[in-house]
Amino acid sequence: MTARRPVDPVPLPEPAGRRVSPGVVILAVALIGSLAYLVYAITVRDPSQIPLLASGAVVLGLVFAALAAYALRATWRAGTRGRDARAVALGLLGGVAAMIAAGCFALAVIGFLLRQTPS
Repeated sequence: MTARRPVDPVPLPEPAGRRVSPGVVILAVALIGSLAYLVYAITVRDPSQIPLLASGAVVLGLVFAALAAYALRATWRAGTRGRDARAVALGLLGGVAAMIAAGCFALAVIGFLLRQTPS
């Protein structure tokens, strides 16, 4: 039997520029969609406006919570790779996203409470 010579792997060229991850694209589409729904709910003038606004606030809160979680993961990765400035910026972005998510959830609770009629 003849011994096989190991084949040297050919290095792939690095892509030029920065790549956009699928998570960022999904979060951007969800953010744009939830903001569009919230704008629609603001323009509707009928008795179902408050429940529409409350449900829009819930969806927007979920999107911002997901953005905060994504920023947390990105902050961790940037910190372990020695990119300190990027880690700080991502930490600030994630903190702001978490505060916006909390505000959206609070507005949703208030909206759902206002929807109920007193008996």
